[in-house]
Amino acid sequence: MAIVVRIDVELAKRKMSVAEFAERVGISPANVSVLKNGRAKAVRFSTLEAMCKVLDCQPGDLLEWVED
Repeated sequence: MAIVVRIDVELAKRKMSVAEFAERVGISPANVSVLKNGRAKAVRFSTLEAMCKVLDCQPGDLLEWVED
């Protein structure tokens, strides 16, 4: 089982940079990179909520479960 993070897709749709996204969400660009590259082990609901608010999307737009 793998959870795929689709932040890069949502950022591209909005033509938003990682730096701008990180600043608006309140996390570091390095942490955005960790999320984008699928290396994160967990995401706080408060962070997920902030990401959805900034991107005006649902959590399912950012996270997808893919069977191995």
